[in-house]
Amino acid sequence: MSCISFLQLRRAVLQSVSTLAVLATTSAVTLAQQNDNTPQQPQATPTPQPSASPAAEPPPAQAGAPPSAVQQPAAGNVLPETRVVAPVERRQPRKPPTRVVTNQPPAPTQTQAQVVAAQNDKLDAARKTIFTTAGAGSYEVTRQAIEALPQGTNTTLDKVLLQLPGVTQDSAASGELHVRNEHANLQYRINGVMLPDGVSGGFGQFLDSGIVGSMSLLTGALPAQYGLRTAGVLDITTKTDAFDNSGKVSVYGGSHENITPYVEYGGTSGQTQYYVSGRYYYSNLGIENPTPAPEAIHDRTQQEKGFLYLSTVLDPESRLTLISGVSNSLYQIPNNPGQPSRFMTPTVSSFDSAFLNERQQEISQFNVLAYQHSAEGIDYQISYFNRYNQLHFLPDPLGDLIINGVASNVYRQSYVNGFQEDTAWHVADAHTLRFGFFTSAERSLVTGIDTTFPGSPVTGQEFDPTTGVPLPPVTIFDSSSKLGWLLGSYVLDEWKITNQLTLNAGLRFDQMYQYVNANQFSPRVSLTWVPYDGTTFHAGYARTFTPPSQVIAAPTNIALFQGTVAAPLVQQNDPVLPERAHVFDVGVVQKVWPVPGLEVGLDGYYKIARDLLDDGQFGQAYVLDGFNFDKANNLGVELKALYAIGNLKLYGNLAWARQLGTHIVSNQFLFTPDELAYIATHYIYTDHSQYLTASAGASYLWNDTRFSASMIYGSGLRSGFANTDHVPSYTQVNMGVSHDFYLVAPNKPTTLRFDVVNVFDKIYEIRDGSGIGVFAPQFGPRRAFYFGISQKI
Repeated sequence: MSCISFLQLRRAVLQSVSTLAVLATTSAVTLAQQNDNTPQQPQATPTPQPSASPAAEPPPAQAGAPPSAVQQPAAGNVLPETRVVAPVERRQPRKPPTRVVTNQPPAPTQTQAQVVAAQNDKLDAARKTIFTTAGAGSYEVTRQAIEALPQGTNTTLDKVLLQLPGVTQDSAASGELHVRNEHANLQYRINGVMLPDGVSGGFGQFLDSGIVGSMSLLTGALPAQYGLRTAGVLDITTKTDAFDNSGKVSVYGGSHENITPYVEYGGTSGQTQYYVSGRYYYSNLGIENPTPAPEAIHDRTQQEKGFLYLSTVLDPESRLTLISGVSNSLYQIPNNPGQPSRFMTPTVSSFDSAFLNERQQEISQFNVLAYQHSAEGIDYQISYFNRYNQLHFLPDPLGDLIINGVASNVYRQSYVNGFQEDTAWHVADAHTLRFGFFTSAERSLVTGIDTTFPGSPVTGQEFDPTTGVPLPPVTIFDSSSKLGWLLGSYVLDEWKITNQLTLNAGLRFDQMYQYVNANQFSPRVSLTWVPYDGTTFHAGYARTFTPPSQVIAAPTNIALFQGTVAAPLVQQNDPVLPERAHVFDVGVVQKVWPVPGLEVGLDGYYKIARDLLDDGQFGQAYVLDGFNFDKANNLGVELKALYAIGNLKLYGNLAWARQLGTHIVSNQFLFTPDELAYIATHYIYTDHSQYLTASAGASYLWNDTRFSASMIYGSGLRSGFANTDHVPSYTQVNMGVSHDFYLVAPNKPTTLRFDVVNVFDKIYEIRDGSGIGVFAPQFGPRRAFYFGISQKI
């Protein structure tokens, strides 16, 4: 009994140990599976099953059965189920990815020149915020666009402007060009500083196109900060990409014995950027030919031009800039053969007009010293400027007497000093207040030494009643000098009403103390609306006040000419007045998104003027004299288009315009009695009015070779009695090609160019010698060929 009990006890122990071993093995497998897979929720405890035989091994686990379910033996003592629960798995915290540390090379240290360039770029951007173009029509020309023209930077500045909308070609004697049919009402600015008037009527373009970094022509209802000359504002920004201690030398020339060497160089020294340029120009075609022949008679010119730019950064918020320019030009006045000899001296009764020897000298100099500061939401620039001009016309003492009855030695001189200040206060993100002032003092001298014959303009020169010999000529000296002042101030509020709508409202006051004292308050208001990206509408109104150029307004003592053949037929001589006008302008510029790179614009304007200013050449001297129309109006529409894709660039402009005036109210002695009577009762076209003006151009760059073409069209300036007729229409086409060779260095090209002016050799008249204030005919240039080479250094 005890033996059986002992055996039973041993069997039970062994069975328990087996059971525990099986459970341990099963639990180990389960734990391994849980470590490899997502933890499972604990399952319900199954009902225990008895073992089939106490000595038998437990059967293998059934498929799908929980690993913790273990069957108990069916015979003997049934042990309670033993269940091993796997420990709860705790997720290990996610380790951050291994960071691979690489040693980046340190940023290269900027050179002193790069630091200075960055500071100047910042100040350039700040200066642009001082001056606004909101509400005005604007057309920008980059240096790259100038270089893409036929003749490139050898193109004179006036010829570049002829490619802009609404700019009309004229002869050198009549001002060279007109903006929106206005005469001599164009304002020149350099880096925002207005250059004062000089002795208008000269031929020289004292500003060289080579100095231009970019320029913008503003027209329409100008903001209040633009005063005095308001038909257009040409704002030139000097080159700012030439301060890398490099430059260029070039030689260009061809037909008419034309030769023009040019040199420029710019760099950085310490905190100062500098740029200098110089050009010499010689040609046998200095002024327009009065005949249709390919070569003019007696038309040589020599010209020298120089330019200096210095800019010193005083600190990160301010700089001092000096700009200087000089131009010295000599001209022979071209001869028109076949002119009749209408007068005689005791010894000479005729003179061949092909041998006249008239000459003219022009000197222009200007300096601008500007201080700019930008900090704490306020940007301002204050400038001192001066300009000196001299013009001297030398007649042919004998030839002019015999042909014209008077030989006029004309000398004009002007020296201007002044200050200009402009401030932009950025009150808030949507609100900018601008204000400033302008003042200048001008000392002018206008002198005429006229040699003429005793007699009458009606009956002719007088003869000795006894001998029948012409009486000897007499000399008349007339001189006028004046110290005149111009004062102006403005306030301008720019308010962004919404992100799409901007209001510009301002008030300007101008005062003149010259041969006439006058002033005016001029309100200005405009709206700019950008409803969609790429669409810009503008509309504005401007009251304008335009003083006459002081040298042009200088009075003539007509009483000195009484009893001579040079005496005027009209004895009235009222002073030249300032012009007052209302200008309305509306326009839109649209980017045509379906055609990438295409932009079109449409602009319309209307001007109502009192005392409209006009000028004319009323004698053989190539100088201008001013007068006023009592009432006038100017109406026009301009269309422009630009297209650029890749290396192809196209542009086209078309303008329709009409300017009419009536009743001459100053310098009436310049006109004949018939003209005065007609103009007093009729609105007539001004002599520079032209119905249609167009320009177009194209350039394409292919493998360092640039092909270019440009075109101008005019329906013809006015001519005939009281400007009732016009000269025929014309078209002039220019073409050019240039190629860059890299012979010296990869970044220093050698450029060869070939250009043709007036490709189709169109013979056309700019003036025919008739019309108000037109003394002689002038023809456009005949076909000419030019070659050039330049080297970047």
